[in-house]
Amino acid sequence: MDRRTYLKSSLALGSTFLMPAGVLALVGCSGTVKTPELAGFDGRIMGTGYSVRLGSGNAVPEELAGAVYAVLQDVDHHMSTWRADSELSLFNTRADNDWQAMSPATTGVIAQALRTSHNSKGAFDVTVAPLVDLWGFGAGSTADQIRAAKPARQAVQQHLSQVGHESIEIDLTANAVRKQNRHARLDLSGIAKGHAVDRVAALLDSRGLENYLVEVGGELKARGRKPDGSAWRVAIERPIAGRREAFRALQLQDRAIATSGDYRNFFSDGGTRYSHSIDPRTGQPVNHELASVSVVAASTMEADALSTAMMVMGPDDAMAFAKQQQIAAHLILKSGASLKEIYSPAFQPLLG
Repeated sequence: MDRRTYLKSSLALGSTFLMPAGVLALVGCSGTVKTPELAGFDGRIMGTGYSVRLGSGNAVPEELAGAVYAVLQDVDHHMSTWRADSELSLFNTRADNDWQAMSPATTGVIAQALRTSHNSKGAFDVTVAPLVDLWGFGAGSTADQIRAAKPARQAVQQHLSQVGHESIEIDLTANAVRKQNRHARLDLSGIAKGHAVDRVAALLDSRGLENYLVEVGGELKARGRKPDGSAWRVAIERPIAGRREAFRALQLQDRAIATSGDYRNFFSDGGTRYSHSIDPRTGQPVNHELASVSVVAASTMEADALSTAMMVMGPDDAMAFAKQQQIAAHLILKSGASLKEIYSPAFQPLLG
């Protein structure tokens, strides 16, 4: 493979020990030609890594790194399931059916999550938190706890009664949310990283920056081009546990890409592999040959939620959904040690 520089995120949203499935940013060049290092910066927040690269060829504007960090802090403060004082956690701990005022950003993300929940017929469900916790993949879980988690069927059924996006009401005018099922709890981990990328991109746009690549926890958004005029190159990751390498390279301009996969965050018991991707409709970890789903869209938040939903659906339903909704989707199927890629008609033009 050509020698390139990889911008790598190392941890999942809210996780302290697991890498996310994601996309690799190929910001360098191939061959032996040396390219000047792109201006930019990296950091960590929300239990994950983030990076910003600028395609202007100029130095990073003063205080831009601090402004980006402040935006990501705001997302963390409102939507983290790890922080007891976050807006989301305060909502989840309520045991009543009263309206709770929330920030416009949080209500906007919840609204998008509910739309995806409805359109995917529950494959994506923003109220999946009780099941995620039950299987040991929730906030505060350790690697040992995940390996030890294997709930009884009765417990799964009990927690399923707490899941259902229909129980969540939202008032976008008043920026308020309430739950009809007082046991319901929201989990935005399948959409919040995408939202964070979009927020950073909006900040860069407001500063007049027209060429950049933003990555948060493996989700990416590109605008414009690199200093040499070439498109930003990104790569869908090969779905292999324990290492990171490119599977399929793409050129990305004024678009976003997000990936969901089952090869980073899982545990095995008795020869059975249990993925962190929980099907909200059955309460069980997904069990099919689909190893990863990548979605390209105008919004990183939308791509993030859709890739999560399609990962739950499985290969046949996911591809049918992508064709029906005209989604640019790339699927990698795993059978033993072999990998196979399939993609939707809307994705095919990106291969050129």
